[in-house]
Amino acid sequence: MLKKFMQRYHNYTLQQIIQDLRPKIDSLHPKEHTTFEVVNPDIESSLYNGATLKIDESESIYRGYKTWLDLAHLLGCKMLTPKETRDAFVAITYEKLHTDASFHAQESSKEQKYGEGSIFSQIRKNEEAAFIYYYLQALQNVGVSKRKRILNLGVNSGDEFEAILSLLGDASEHEFVGVDYCESAINAAKKKFAQYPNMAFYAHDINDLASLNFAAFDLIISIGTLQSSNLEFNAVLMSIVQNHLSRDGAMLLGFPNCRWIDGEMIYGARVKNYAFSEMGLLYKDAVFAKKYLQQKKYRVTLTGKDYLFLCATSIR
Repeated sequence: MLKKFMQRYHNYTLQQIIQDLRPKIDSLHPKEHTTFEVVNPDIESSLYNGATLKIDESESIYRGYKTWLDLAHLLGCKMLTPKETRDAFVAITYEKLHTDASFHAQESSKEQKYGEGSIFSQIRKNEEAAFIYYYLQALQNVGVSKRKRILNLGVNSGDEFEAILSLLGDASEHEFVGVDYCESAINAAKKKFAQYPNMAFYAHDINDLASLNFAAFDLIISIGTLQSSNLEFNAVLMSIVQNHLSRDGAMLLGFPNCRWIDGEMIYGARVKNYAFSEMGLLYKDAVFAKKYLQQKKYRVTLTGKDYLFLCATSIR
Protein backbone atom coordinates (compact mmCIF):
# COMPACT_ATOMS: atom_id res chain seq x y z
CA MET A 1 0.00 0.00 0.00
CA LEU A 2 1.25 3.48 -0.90
CA LYS A 3 1.31 6.17 1.71
CA LYS A 4 -1.70 8.49 1.70
CA PHE A 5 0.61 11.48 1.45
CA MET A 6 3.78 11.72 -0.57
CA GLN A 7 5.82 14.52 -2.05
CA ARG A 8 4.58 15.50 -5.51
CA TYR A 9 7.25 16.78 -7.91
CA HIS A 10 4.90 17.75 -10.73
CA ASN A 11 6.37 21.23 -11.31
CA TYR A 12 9.81 21.04 -9.68
CA THR A 13 12.96 21.44 -11.76
CA LEU A 14 15.28 18.44 -11.64
CA GLN A 15 17.79 20.51 -9.66
CA GLN A 16 15.12 21.24 -7.05
CA ILE A 17 14.18 17.55 -6.89
CA ILE A 18 17.80 16.52 -6.28
CA GLN A 19 18.22 19.16 -3.60
CA ASP A 20 15.05 17.92 -1.88
CA LEU A 21 15.72 14.18 -2.22
CA ARG A 22 19.39 14.06 -1.27
CA PRO A 23 19.03 14.87 2.46
CA LYS A 24 16.02 12.55 2.73
CA ILE A 25 17.98 9.64 1.27
CA ASP A 26 21.07 10.47 3.33
CA SER A 27 18.94 10.09 6.46
CA LEU A 28 17.72 6.60 5.47
CA HIS A 29 19.23 3.31 6.56
CA PRO A 30 20.06 0.72 3.87
CA LYS A 31 16.91 -0.92 2.43
CA GLU A 32 14.64 1.88 3.67
CA HIS A 33 12.44 3.64 1.11
CA THR A 34 11.35 7.08 0.05
CA THR A 35 8.38 7.57 -2.31
CA PHE A 36 7.35 10.56 -4.41
CA GLU A 37 4.87 11.34 -7.16
CA VAL A 38 5.73 12.46 -10.72
CA VAL A 39 4.06 12.81 -14.10
CA ASN A 40 3.47 9.39 -15.66
CA PRO A 41 6.21 8.99 -18.31
CA ASP A 42 3.75 6.98 -20.46
CA ILE A 43 1.32 9.89 -20.71
CA GLU A 44 2.73 10.86 -24.13
CA SER A 45 5.47 9.70 -26.48
CA SER A 46 8.19 11.61 -28.34
CA LEU A 47 8.54 14.17 -25.56
CA TYR A 48 11.92 15.37 -24.35
CA ASN A 49 12.55 15.78 -20.64
CA GLY A 50 11.43 19.16 -19.41
CA ALA A 51 8.39 19.44 -21.67
CA THR A 52 5.54 21.26 -19.95
CA LEU A 53 2.11 19.64 -19.88
CA LYS A 54 -1.26 20.93 -18.71
CA ILE A 55 -2.67 18.46 -16.19
CA ASP A 56 -5.69 19.25 -14.02
CA GLU A 57 -5.39 22.91 -15.00
CA SER A 58 -1.85 22.94 -13.63
CA GLU A 59 1.54 23.16 -15.34
CA SER A 60 3.50 19.91 -14.90
CA ILE A 61 6.95 18.87 -16.12
CA TYR A 62 7.44 15.66 -18.09
CA ARG A 63 10.40 13.28 -17.56
CA GLY A 64 11.00 9.76 -18.86
CA TYR A 65 11.73 6.68 -16.77
CA LYS A 66 15.40 6.76 -17.72
CA THR A 67 15.79 9.98 -15.74
CA TRP A 68 14.34 8.37 -12.62
CA LEU A 69 16.48 5.24 -13.06
CA ASP A 70 19.62 7.33 -13.52
CA LEU A 71 18.79 9.52 -10.53
CA ALA A 72 18.21 6.49 -8.31
CA HIS A 73 21.74 5.23 -8.95
CA LEU A 74 23.26 8.69 -8.63
CA LEU A 75 21.68 9.00 -5.18
CA GLY A 76 22.78 5.50 -4.13
CA CYS A 77 19.41 3.82 -4.56
CA LYS A 78 17.55 1.15 -6.49
CA MET A 79 14.30 2.16 -8.19
CA LEU A 80 11.36 -0.14 -7.44
CA THR A 81 8.42 -0.78 -9.77
CA PRO A 82 6.41 2.47 -10.22
CA LYS A 83 2.75 2.45 -9.17
CA GLU A 84 -0.05 4.42 -10.80
CA THR A 85 -1.62 6.74 -8.25
CA ARG A 86 -4.17 8.55 -10.38
CA ASP A 87 -4.60 9.68 -13.96
CA ALA A 88 -1.36 11.08 -15.39
CA PHE A 89 0.75 10.44 -12.26
CA VAL A 90 2.86 7.59 -10.83
CA ALA A 91 4.57 6.97 -7.50
CA ILE A 92 8.32 6.37 -7.71
CA THR A 93 9.98 4.52 -4.81
CA TYR A 94 13.72 4.56 -4.16
CA GLU A 95 15.32 1.93 -1.93
CA LYS A 96 18.63 2.94 -0.39
CA LEU A 97 21.45 0.58 -1.33
CA HIS A 98 23.66 -1.14 1.21
CA THR A 99 27.06 0.19 0.15
CA ASP A 100 28.89 -2.42 2.23
CA ALA A 101 27.22 -5.20 0.18
CA SER A 102 29.92 -4.94 -2.48
CA PHE A 103 33.11 -6.82 -3.24
CA HIS A 104 34.77 -3.41 -3.70
CA ALA A 105 34.37 -2.75 0.03
CA GLN A 106 36.02 -6.00 1.05
CA GLU A 107 39.54 -6.01 2.45
CA SER A 108 40.19 -9.74 2.13
CA SER A 109 42.21 -12.41 0.37
CA LYS A 110 41.82 -13.05 -3.36
CA GLU A 111 39.82 -16.22 -2.61
CA GLN A 112 37.40 -14.41 -0.30
CA LYS A 113 37.03 -11.48 -2.68
CA TYR A 114 36.86 -13.21 -6.09
CA GLY A 115 36.50 -16.92 -5.37
CA GLU A 116 33.58 -19.30 -5.59
CA GLY A 117 30.90 -18.26 -3.08
CA SER A 118 32.09 -14.63 -2.89
CA ILE A 119 29.97 -11.55 -3.62
CA PHE A 120 31.90 -11.18 -6.88
CA SER A 121 30.90 -14.71 -7.95
CA GLN A 122 27.22 -13.64 -7.82
CA ILE A 123 27.75 -11.05 -10.57
CA ARG A 124 26.47 -12.05 -14.01
CA LYS A 125 27.80 -9.44 -16.42
CA ASN A 126 26.15 -11.15 -19.39
CA GLU A 127 22.74 -10.31 -17.89
CA GLU A 128 23.52 -6.58 -17.81
CA ALA A 129 22.38 -4.91 -21.05
CA ALA A 130 25.03 -2.19 -20.79
CA PHE A 131 27.71 -4.89 -20.69
CA ILE A 132 26.58 -7.65 -23.04
CA TYR A 133 25.41 -5.33 -25.84
CA TYR A 134 28.82 -3.65 -26.19
CA TYR A 135 30.77 -6.84 -25.47
CA LEU A 136 29.04 -8.68 -28.32
CA GLN A 137 29.65 -5.66 -30.54
CA ALA A 138 33.34 -5.72 -29.56
CA LEU A 139 33.59 -9.44 -30.36
CA GLN A 140 32.20 -8.74 -33.81
CA ASN A 141 34.66 -5.85 -34.21
CA VAL A 142 37.67 -8.10 -33.55
CA GLY A 143 36.32 -10.83 -35.85
CA VAL A 144 36.00 -13.47 -33.14
CA SER A 145 34.80 -16.15 -35.56
CA LYS A 146 38.18 -16.25 -37.32
CA ARG A 147 40.26 -16.15 -34.10
CA LYS A 148 41.06 -19.80 -33.52
CA ARG A 149 43.20 -19.46 -30.37
CA ILE A 150 41.63 -17.25 -27.70
CA LEU A 151 43.18 -16.29 -24.34
CA ASN A 152 41.18 -14.70 -21.52
CA LEU A 153 43.26 -13.08 -18.77
CA GLY A 154 41.27 -12.75 -15.57
CA VAL A 155 38.72 -15.30 -16.75
CA ASN A 156 37.23 -15.98 -13.29
CA SER A 157 34.31 -18.41 -13.90
CA GLY A 158 34.16 -17.76 -17.65
CA ASP A 159 31.28 -15.37 -18.42
CA GLU A 160 33.11 -13.99 -21.46
CA PHE A 161 33.58 -17.49 -22.91
CA GLU A 162 29.87 -18.26 -22.44
CA ALA A 163 28.99 -15.29 -24.64
CA ILE A 164 31.49 -16.34 -27.32
CA LEU A 165 30.13 -19.90 -27.41
CA SER A 166 26.59 -18.58 -27.81
CA LEU A 167 27.68 -16.18 -30.54
CA LEU A 168 29.66 -18.75 -32.54
CA GLY A 169 27.24 -21.65 -32.24
CA ASP A 170 29.86 -24.21 -33.29
CA ALA A 171 33.18 -23.44 -31.56
CA SER A 172 34.72 -26.88 -31.97
CA GLU A 173 37.54 -25.54 -34.14
CA HIS A 174 38.50 -22.89 -31.61
CA GLU A 175 40.86 -23.26 -28.67
CA PHE A 176 40.05 -21.39 -25.46
CA VAL A 177 42.49 -20.72 -22.62
CA GLY A 178 41.58 -18.96 -19.39
CA VAL A 179 43.98 -17.67 -16.74
CA ASP A 180 43.09 -16.31 -13.30
CA TYR A 181 45.02 -16.09 -10.04
CA CYS A 182 41.98 -17.23 -7.99
CA GLU A 183 42.07 -21.04 -7.75
CA SER A 184 38.45 -21.62 -6.70
CA ALA A 185 37.21 -19.44 -9.59
CA ILE A 186 39.30 -21.50 -12.01
CA ASN A 187 37.91 -24.71 -10.52
CA ALA A 188 34.38 -23.34 -11.03
CA ALA A 189 35.21 -22.56 -14.66
CA LYS A 190 36.57 -26.07 -15.18
CA LYS A 191 33.30 -27.54 -13.87
CA LYS A 192 31.15 -25.18 -15.95
CA PHE A 193 32.94 -26.03 -19.21
CA ALA A 194 33.80 -29.66 -18.45
CA GLN A 195 32.07 -30.83 -21.66
CA TYR A 196 34.40 -28.73 -23.85
CA PRO A 197 37.72 -30.52 -24.57
CA ASN A 198 38.95 -27.40 -26.39
CA MET A 199 38.97 -25.34 -23.17
CA ALA A 200 41.80 -25.15 -20.64
CA PHE A 201 42.00 -23.13 -17.44
CA TYR A 202 45.02 -22.21 -15.33
CA ALA A 203 45.28 -20.76 -11.82
CA HIS A 204 48.30 -18.57 -12.39
CA ASP A 205 49.74 -15.09 -11.86
CA ILE A 206 49.41 -12.90 -14.97
CA ASN A 207 52.73 -11.29 -14.04
CA ASP A 208 54.37 -14.63 -14.85
CA LEU A 209 52.63 -15.73 -18.06
CA ALA A 210 55.96 -16.64 -19.65
CA SER A 211 56.32 -19.70 -17.40
CA LEU A 212 53.21 -21.25 -18.96
CA ASN A 213 55.01 -21.46 -22.33
CA PHE A 214 51.94 -20.58 -24.38
CA ALA A 215 52.07 -20.39 -28.14
CA ALA A 216 50.85 -17.08 -29.60
CA PHE A 217 47.12 -16.32 -29.51
CA ASP A 218 44.88 -14.91 -32.26
CA LEU A 219 42.71 -13.02 -29.74
CA ILE A 220 43.52 -11.92 -26.21
CA ILE A 221 40.67 -10.76 -23.97
CA SER A 222 40.96 -9.13 -20.57
CA ILE A 223 37.93 -7.58 -18.87
CA GLY A 224 38.60 -5.48 -15.77
CA THR A 225 41.78 -7.34 -14.81
CA LEU A 226 44.83 -5.49 -16.13
CA GLN A 227 43.91 -2.50 -13.95
CA SER A 228 44.34 -4.59 -10.78
CA SER A 229 46.51 -3.07 -8.06
CA ASN A 230 49.00 -5.95 -8.22
CA LEU A 231 49.70 -5.36 -11.92
CA GLU A 232 51.67 -2.57 -13.57
CA PHE A 233 49.29 -1.86 -16.45
CA ASN A 234 51.70 -0.39 -19.01
CA ALA A 235 54.41 -3.01 -18.54
CA VAL A 236 51.99 -5.96 -18.47
CA LEU A 237 50.15 -4.77 -21.59
CA MET A 238 53.36 -4.34 -23.56
CA SER A 239 54.61 -7.76 -22.47
CA ILE A 240 51.36 -9.43 -23.51
CA VAL A 241 51.39 -7.82 -26.96
CA GLN A 242 55.06 -8.55 -27.57
CA ASN A 243 55.17 -12.11 -26.23
CA HIS A 244 51.71 -13.67 -26.49
CA LEU A 245 49.81 -12.06 -29.37
CA SER A 246 50.22 -13.39 -32.91
CA ARG A 247 51.37 -11.01 -35.64
CA ASP A 248 47.88 -10.83 -37.16
CA GLY A 249 46.07 -11.11 -33.83
CA ALA A 250 43.56 -8.92 -32.03
CA MET A 251 42.98 -7.62 -28.49
CA LEU A 252 39.80 -6.88 -26.60
CA LEU A 253 40.27 -4.99 -23.33
CA GLY A 254 37.45 -4.06 -20.98
CA PHE A 255 37.87 -1.08 -18.64
CA PRO A 256 35.26 -0.99 -15.84
CA ASN A 257 33.46 2.34 -15.64
CA CYS A 258 31.11 1.14 -12.94
CA ARG A 259 30.84 -0.36 -9.47
CA TRP A 260 28.83 -3.36 -8.28
CA ILE A 261 26.81 -2.50 -5.17
CA ASP A 262 24.02 -4.44 -3.47
CA GLY A 263 22.84 -6.16 -6.67
CA GLU A 264 23.15 -3.08 -8.90
CA MET A 265 25.70 -2.10 -11.54
CA ILE A 266 26.32 1.58 -10.78
CA TYR A 267 27.79 3.75 -13.55
CA GLY A 268 31.06 5.56 -12.94
CA ALA A 269 34.55 4.42 -11.93
CA ARG A 270 35.58 5.17 -8.35
CA VAL A 271 38.97 5.42 -6.73
CA LYS A 272 39.92 5.50 -3.06
CA ASN A 273 39.60 8.79 -1.19
CA TYR A 274 36.94 10.11 -3.58
CA ALA A 275 33.25 10.14 -2.71
CA PHE A 276 32.28 10.59 -6.35
CA SER A 277 33.07 9.04 -9.70
CA GLU A 278 36.61 9.89 -10.85
CA MET A 279 37.64 8.43 -14.19
CA GLY A 280 41.13 9.85 -14.60
CA LEU A 281 42.90 6.50 -14.12
CA LEU A 282 40.50 4.72 -16.44
CA TYR A 283 41.12 7.19 -19.26
CA LYS A 284 44.87 7.20 -18.57
CA ASP A 285 45.07 3.43 -19.07
CA ALA A 286 42.70 3.39 -22.04
CA VAL A 287 44.57 6.17 -23.84
CA PHE A 288 47.95 4.52 -23.21
CA ALA A 289 46.65 1.21 -24.60
CA LYS A 290 45.17 2.94 -27.64
CA LYS A 291 48.34 4.87 -28.49
CA TYR A 292 50.65 1.91 -27.85
CA LEU A 293 48.63 -0.46 -30.03
CA GLN A 294 48.34 2.11 -32.79
CA GLN A 295 52.14 2.42 -32.76
CA LYS A 296 52.30 -1.36 -33.15
CA LYS A 297 50.15 -1.12 -36.30
CA TYR A 298 46.74 -1.96 -34.87
CA ARG A 299 43.44 -0.32 -35.75
CA VAL A 300 41.94 0.66 -32.39
CA THR A 301 38.41 1.66 -31.36
CA LEU A 302 36.89 2.50 -27.97
CA THR A 303 33.19 1.82 -27.34
CA GLY A 304 30.89 1.14 -24.41
CA LYS A 305 29.46 2.87 -21.38
CA ASP A 306 29.55 1.10 -17.99
CA TYR A 307 32.46 -0.86 -19.44
CA LEU A 308 34.70 0.72 -22.07
CA PHE A 309 35.81 -1.82 -24.68
CA LEU A 310 39.05 -1.31 -26.55
CA CYS A 311 39.20 -3.34 -29.76
CA ALA A 312 42.54 -3.64 -31.57
CA THR A 313 43.02 -5.49 -34.86
CA SER A 314 46.28 -5.81 -36.78
CA ILE A 315 46.68 -3.80 -39.99
CA ARG A 316 50.18 -5.04 -40.78
